[in-house]
Amino acid sequence: MKRSSSNRKIQVFINFRGEELRCSFVSHLVDAFKRHGINFFIDKDEQKGKDLKHLFARIKQSRMALTIFSKRYAESSWCLDELARIKKRADKCKLRVVPIFFKVKAESVRYQKAEFGRNFWRLAKTSSGEQIKKWKEALESVSDKVGLTLGDKRTNKWVQMYING
Repeated sequence: MKRSSSNRKIQVFINFRGEELRCSFVSHLVDAFKRHGINFFIDKDEQKGKDLKHLFARIKQSRMALTIFSKRYAESSWCLDELARIKKRADKCKLRVVPIFFKVKAESVRYQKAEFGRNFWRLAKTSSGEQIKKWKEALESVSDKVGLTLGDKRTNKWVQMYING
């Protein structure tokens, strides 16, 4: 578990596929949050395959969720289960969600297309119909929200300036 130094209520839950982003974009985001005193949670120290109740509790404590979609995001049932919970809270107006599309198109996430879609459907083959339905609904709903697209150098430069203050 990674939190800012304050013991205040967690405000931002960061949902992402760790392998791709932990040591790049997310590390810059975390540094910026720390500098600006923003409380956050990432699942840095959670054991893979462990019960998600702890993470669901952190989502419930949060006021905002950043969902960082990447090409390999849909390889993780953990990420998709978190996303389904995030959608459920957002539907009740208890959580604001900001999607970030990191080197992936919103359309690929929304409709499970391209490499993102191939990864999703590979995982779906080993999942239940009900689980797949929840994941698809969450992907479609969250990816339809106003968010950020990162991938081209111009956008990345602007985001980097913003994060670095």
